[in-house]
Amino acid sequence: MHKILILPGDGIGPEVVAQAVRVSEALRARHGLECELEHGLIGGAAIDAHGVPLPSASLGQAQRADAILMGAVGGPKWDAVERELRPERGLLKIRAALGLYANLRPAPCFDALVDASSLKPDLLRGLDLLIVRELTSGIYYGQPRGIVEETLNGARVRVGINTERYAEPEIERIVRTAFDLARLRRKQLCSVDKANVLESSQLWREVAGRVAKEYPDVALSHLYVDNAAMQLVRAPRQFDVVVTGNLFGDILSDIAAQLTGSIGMLPSASLNAQGKGLYEPVHGSAPDIAGQGIANPLAAILSLAMLLRYSLRRGDLADRVETAVKQALAAGLRTADIARPGERVVSTSQMGNAVAERL
Repeated sequence: MHKILILPGDGIGPEVVAQAVRVSEALRARHGLECELEHGLIGGAAIDAHGVPLPSASLGQAQRADAILMGAVGGPKWDAVERELRPERGLLKIRAALGLYANLRPAPCFDALVDASSLKPDLLRGLDLLIVRELTSGIYYGQPRGIVEETLNGARVRVGINTERYAEPEIERIVRTAFDLARLRRKQLCSVDKANVLESSQLWREVAGRVAKEYPDVALSHLYVDNAAMQLVRAPRQFDVVVTGNLFGDILSDIAAQLTGSIGMLPSASLNAQGKGLYEPVHGSAPDIAGQGIANPLAAILSLAMLLRYSLRRGDLADRVETAVKQALAAGLRTADIARPGERVVSTSQMGNAVAERL
């Protein structure tokens, strides 16, 4: 029996995660999925209940679970909380504690939504892109960091410090993961760095080239991050798998989100070396629309599909969920974020019901 931990999070998180749970219940009832669900707290909800963004109880649940399905965290309610107790620190802590080093962010363009993007449809038809982002190192974790006072031109000034740092084994691990994924797809891998400026990127490019010798069937290319950003909006279908560091991956994956028509469509997986994963929508907590029943639950539902595929090894059920999503979209169902004038707009729960019914 698989154990799945549900961390609803903040804002629209509980609303969209509830629809993914509804889909999992349909899989249990109709297609033999064997799983047990537990619930826990993270982010602002955990701060309100326990004073910390990741209670020890929630971390223990996560360590015992086979996989974790999570909503977004954060919101203006907790903006005044000190930095180490901000909701986002709970997410960073659980990633580090579980060793979730590989962040997978697929960006497919569904046929039914090809007109929803701001790009020309001809650029997007057939798009199937996967960004693999290193998640536990780089500038988000590097030391030293902080805000200090220094003397500049004879005056005391405040200076913000962050450190971009990558160790060779960290680079090798994420690059190898990306090569393995590319081998299962179209056998094309693009490594993105800033090797013309950053020493950390120079090491990244060197390691990627060395690992490539072990994968002669996969074509490796390199792009500087600024060029990669341009190419994503100029000719996105040239990409199969993109591998990059923490900061660059954060930025490029949000650019890729726009290609699909809405960030509300994009799931993600964060995996460790043992295949345990944390699965969450790419979108944020959107507190401005929380509680209105208008959020798009498809990213959360597609995150469940990734959970089935990568942690539970039930690719057959993942295929069923993804097909049900495509069928709901093909039937003309749209939440507000992906609706064009004249299209039928449905609520969060109505979209969840539509996917579950098609299972």
